Amino acid sequence: MTDTALVVGGTRFIGRHAVDDLLDHGYDVAIFNRGNHENPFAEDDRVTHVEGDRTDDTALKAAKLSVEPDVVVDCVAYHPADVEAAVEIFADVDAYVYISSGAAYGREEIPKREGETPLCDCTPEQAESDSSESYGPRKAEGDRIVFDAAMDGVNAMSVRPCIVYGPDDYTERLDYWIDRVETSDRVVVPGDGTNVWHRAYVKDVASALRVVAERGTPGEAYNVGDRRLVTLEEMVDLIAEAADTTVEVVHAGERELAAADLSADDFVLYRDYPHVLDTNKLADLGWDSTPLDEAMAASVDDHRDSDRDGSEWDPGRDAEESVLEILDTL
Repeated sequence: MTDTALVVGGTRFIGRHAVDDLLDHGYDVAIFNRGNHENPFAEDDRVTHVEGDRTDDTALKAAKLSVEPDVVVDCVAYHPADVEAAVEIFADVDAYVYISSGAAYGREEIPKREGETPLCDCTPEQAESDSSESYGPRKAEGDRIVFDAAMDGVNAMSVRPCIVYGPDDYTERLDYWIDRVETSDRVVVPGDGTNVWHRAYVKDVASALRVVAERGTPGEAYNVGDRRLVTLEEMVDLIAEAADTTVEVVHAGERELAAADLSADDFVLYRDYPHVLDTNKLADLGWDSTPLDEAMAASVDDHRDSDRDGSEWDPGRDAEESVLEILDTL
């Protein structure tokens, strides 16, 4: 008998790839969302679409009754109240998998480990906030709700991705760097290029959600990220290789950046203190990540097929040119 999966969300980034992965592994799949974004599965008769607002408990209950899922993957639980409702409504499914975040960790250490590194606290005000500053605390509180539900017998688990990249990435964070590599001979990289911000290829996040649903332990959280980490400069080199081009990486220190009214934090995917997640717990379930050259090649191909250029993250090419001129005089 074929298992049925309900993906709450399912049309944009992680959810879209989760649907693909579940289909590839023989699941019947339904997606539940408001229909605000184009449905990439509209012509795919293997995917059922149930329209509704996940913050409407009645609509979520109706989706559960119509789909009768064995597995639920929750891509759009952004507030603790969303998770509270979900673990109650889906209390009898074989697996409820909540997408949390590496941002849920409340202490800087290398690496961050499930069950060892403390999670963020979450105030009542943060729990209802939509601010980026409250994102980590909100995700952490969702984790705690999942753990409590498991203590009450719900087969609920959590997956914590770090920065996610790959095809269909509407955040355009990686697109900024791909665009720079493809349009410039010289690419400014802040600092000495060795900073590390752990990233996760979206297809690997999708497979992690399924693997955790199939083999995970209720009440547990699982980090997901590339098994091989690269520095920011190494990432630029990977992009150049995938794009079949060459660029000169130019390191810019605090002084040179400040002379052009820039700081290192103006460059997306830069992080002063390394953010590294331990992924051994997930790997112990039989999961593995895609080779980085393969993941980057797919990301570059998708970038070229899209209209994304990462301009939202652009610190300003004129400012970068000023930095290059300053460095050339040193």
